[in-house]
Amino acid sequence: MTTTQPAAVHVDEQEARRVAEAARETEWRKPSFAKELYLGRFRLDLIHPHPTLSAEDTARAARFLEQMYTVCTTELDAAVIEREGRIPDESIKALARIGAFGMKIPEEYGGLGLTQVAYNEALRLATSAHPSLGALLSAHQSIGVPEPVKAFGTEEQKQEYLPRCARGAISAFLLTEPDVGSDPARLATTATPIEDGNAYELDGVKLWTTNGVVAELLVVMARAPEREGERGGITAFIVEADSPGITVENRNAFMGLRGIENGVTRFDRVRVPAQNRLGPEGGGLKIALTTLNTGRLAIPATCSAATKWCAKIAREWSAARVQWGKPVGRHAAVAHKISYITATAFAQEAILELSAHMADENRHDIRIEAALAKLWCSETAWKVADELVQIRGGRGYETADSLQARGERAVPAEQVLRDLRINRIFEGSTEIMHLLIAREAVDAHLQAAGDIIDPDVALAGKAKAAASATGFYAKWLPKLATGTGQLPNAYSEFGTLATHLRYIERASRKLARQTFYGMARWQGKLEKKQGFLARVVDIGAELFAMAAVCVRANIMRSNPEGLALSVAATGSDGPGNGGASPAETAEELADVFCRQARLRTEGLFRALWHNTDSADESLAKAVLQGQYTWFEAGVLDVSEGTGPWIADPDPIPKENVARRMLPSTRSPG
Repeated sequence: MTTTQPAAVHVDEQEARRVAEAARETEWRKPSFAKELYLGRFRLDLIHPHPTLSAEDTARAARFLEQMYTVCTTELDAAVIEREGRIPDESIKALARIGAFGMKIPEEYGGLGLTQVAYNEALRLATSAHPSLGALLSAHQSIGVPEPVKAFGTEEQKQEYLPRCARGAISAFLLTEPDVGSDPARLATTATPIEDGNAYELDGVKLWTTNGVVAELLVVMARAPEREGERGGITAFIVEADSPGITVENRNAFMGLRGIENGVTRFDRVRVPAQNRLGPEGGGLKIALTTLNTGRLAIPATCSAATKWCAKIAREWSAARVQWGKPVGRHAAVAHKISYITATAFAQEAILELSAHMADENRHDIRIEAALAKLWCSETAWKVADELVQIRGGRGYETADSLQARGERAVPAEQVLRDLRINRIFEGSTEIMHLLIAREAVDAHLQAAGDIIDPDVALAGKAKAAASATGFYAKWLPKLATGTGQLPNAYSEFGTLATHLRYIERASRKLARQTFYGMARWQGKLEKKQGFLARVVDIGAELFAMAAVCVRANIMRSNPEGLALSVAATGSDGPGNGGASPAETAEELADVFCRQARLRTEGLFRALWHNTDSADESLAKAVLQGQYTWFEAGVLDVSEGTGPWIADPDPIPKENVARRMLPSTRSPG
């Protein structure tokens, strides 16, 4: 017999903001290229020369990627995964055999000890075999047990759990609930201390538990009560998935990622020993956010895999398909799409590699860079896939099985579109990413003038803050008037790309000025101007992409060996027939991308102040009040009568779905 979900926690907007603010890292102990970019300071020295891997790390990665390539091409069958809606046990065993579940786990704990760069390359390779494989591996390693235990676990926890994970004990991360998505302040799952504090009892329901259906280990977020000696709050726990009281109640099905093991998991008085608590009580959200700083890089890795494949298919099809006397790729309308797809694929790879190298170096705070990489790559990958479907026309909309049945090449363009869509939602939706990045981008302003615009601060405090803010802006604003980007010979070592770097520098200062104008105009109401903030973020994302592309092209010209991992991952020996070398063509790719990005950036600058935001918000308010329900007449609602909304106190289906248990990895063999 199941229990109902604990009553939803009701908090006001101020409390929700307080919880989120308490969880974020408030100090900047290391330099951040993106943070400086939003402040109008183009710190090219933070990313150039482009970082590289050591010879030892490169060799170790190449050996593993060769194994991964062999497994993906000989032991994994994407058609089976897509047709059966699950990853076969044999495929999971093959990945475990080569250590794919311990890629980022240090060698002293039984893992491979690979770099973030190598890990991303492996994810990209697995994703190109089938996206569900990338989701399986990244959910396990990027946000599952290995990463938070490695960063926050005790030595005893590392000794206990990391070797198991490295051998193939699949893990999952459980935060989301039926009534709680991006607002963790309302988390309802409880962790009640029992046995004089020697254990906790977990009660609640978790939704969209990726890997949760097959996991052996879970990281669970639950709310501990405030009491004497403990502050309580959202806390992280390592939980054995076969603990009494845990039930997987549904295996969810989705638009794409047909093989993903994602479900609904219920906790009914589940006992968890106190030594399984990860970090202090109340530290759960900070653990989650810190983990995601690098964990989010899994998304651009999977996006890059799909986008590079789209570029390949677009090239092959557009060269072979003849209409009106010439290949369709020679027609301008299609040529423009090919250019966008190819340039964007190159830019995604540049962003991914730069961000991963920065994570490996550990010299920078990459919380903004990782979020920008996730945001920009997930948005552009979706557009690329849509353009590929359009280029292939009816064949783009037709399934691979149907194409094969009538004798054509089984190109799964429509599947890629379906599979990519989730990346705009996974690990922070586009809308949440805009708000998260915007908060970090204006952090310097809030530190300087936050008390001035805070309605809860008394007049005396505001006066003191005003004096401090005056000092900050007196030094900062004059520096936004002129800069290196106005010098005609600046960045000359980048050749033809120097003009784009000069643009980035000028645009960075312009963006900082525009952000300041927004602060001055709206003050404390700026956080409500989500349209304005989203455009500020998107401008920074385009500038970041341009910078990444330029430094990537530069190193490819000066150090072509930087391609070693990509070559190892695909088994390629270099350019194909008639293909130019990367060193010869990277600069041209970068130039075209930057031209496209500059047009988008200028459009975003114009839209900062000339938009329909107010009209849109007014119309939406009227819609929600029911003023336009007359417009909905004339169509059928096939969802009528199928069940309540999630506000129902017990929305989870009652029928149990048996957990798909894999062979135990707790002992050798």
